[in-house]
Amino acid sequence: MSAATTLTDGLIVAKRNLIKIRRVPELLVFTTLSPIMFVLLFAYVFGGAIAGGDPQQYREFLMAGIFAQTVIFGATTTGAGLADDVQKGIIDRFRSLPMAPSAVLTGRTLSDVLNNVIVLVVMSLTGLLVGWRIRTSVVEAAGGYLLLLLFAYAISWVMAYVGLLIPSVEVLNQASFIVIFPLTFLANTFVPLESLPGPLETFAAWNPVSAITQAARELFGNTALVAPSDLWPLQHPVLYTLIWVVIILAVFVPLTNVQYRRAASR
Repeated sequence: MSAATTLTDGLIVAKRNLIKIRRVPELLVFTTLSPIMFVLLFAYVFGGAIAGGDPQQYREFLMAGIFAQTVIFGATTTGAGLADDVQKGIIDRFRSLPMAPSAVLTGRTLSDVLNNVIVLVVMSLTGLLVGWRIRTSVVEAAGGYLLLLLFAYAISWVMAYVGLLIPSVEVLNQASFIVIFPLTFLANTFVPLESLPGPLETFAAWNPVSAITQAARELFGNTALVAPSDLWPLQHPVLYTLIWVVIILAVFVPLTNVQYRRAASR
């Protein structure tokens, strides 16, 4: 099949996933409520203690971390959706249709990009209400949002592979939580890196979650609480994030397509 046909089929599958959100709006409601809860909890409950008496400054520091954590957790919907499709036999029905085999994966990951756009808009409005401000130009701020979406798109391919490997929504949710939760907390998402003990600080500095957080912080101009780092990933967070995006896509796009063919032939 041609690339145009593959893209068209992928967009049709993406539309099918978006219609599902319209018919079950609770999916989107609870997806956005969770990050709003995180913003309010860290801004008003933990923020004062963590920031050492400057909660307003901490709220600006916090938002990039919440953005990064949310788009990474949001990628689990890709895996959960595919695991659900495998469980219900929908993958087999797709396979019987005259459509590009890769359209299911392309459509699923593209629809989750739009879902992330909606969540980022809601979170940004929440952040503005608690005192967060963008202190750079429109172009730099747009770059921050685009980098977050690009990183989320790459992670969604990882979760798509896991979703096809573990065809059970319940198991996938538990497994992804065990991996993603420590990764997002062993980073500079909620506290400055220098507050972590030595080995954890080194791990956090090379953690790609720290890089996307630092990149978003710099592109939004929210670096007041960020101490200069001598380590290369945090001196060049945008480039380090893009390197991770390329590596993840290069590894997991072919892996996920192979796993999709195996899942469809079960």
